[in-house]
Amino acid sequence: MLRVALTGGIATGKSYVARRMREAGVPVVDADVLAREAVAPGTPGLKAITERFGAGILGPDGSLDRARLAGIVFADAGARRDLEAIVHPAVRAAIDRFYEGLPASTPFAVADIPLLFETDRARDFDTVVVAACPPDVQLARIVARDGTSREQGRQRMAAQLPITEKVHRADYVIDTAGSFSATDAAVDRVLEALRDRSARV
Repeated sequence: MLRVALTGGIATGKSYVARRMREAGVPVVDADVLAREAVAPGTPGLKAITERFGAGILGPDGSLDRARLAGIVFADAGARRDLEAIVHPAVRAAIDRFYEGLPASTPFAVADIPLLFETDRARDFDTVVVAACPPDVQLARIVARDGTSREQGRQRMAAQLPITEKVHRADYVIDTAGSFSATDAAVDRVLEALRDRSARV
């Protein structure tokens, strides 16, 4: 089974690509979902985050206030590294369990990991797919989607490797800057290439 990583940058259309892959019958696990599960109320992850960042990052119901925490870690690289050191090991273990639980006959399966390169995880996979669009499109999407200022959008982009660097490291690139139908066609081409590759393994 090919272990495929899907990554991209904030607002580059990675989630849309992942959804299209699922619709095509490909097993996909979402690292963001796993990260949320790792810091749910009552978990060791939330306890560790509260110890590091204080009870002020909790909402009234005791759950993590993700927006408040994001405001801290996107503005402080050290705080972001501390958060990653808490969350990433749990996510890594959950992704391994995902692959181990699939039938041996599965040709390939995809792990949707936003910070694949930033966490030095690319080596754990057989191939890497990057969903990409130009940085100016990326910034405009962040501002429109999240209602942030352009400066806040740039901060969030700066917290990740530039999308141009991710494209350079990719085995396959899906351009999401055009229409949905163009993106769909690009996804289909990559899936066909992955099917061909898995048949040769």
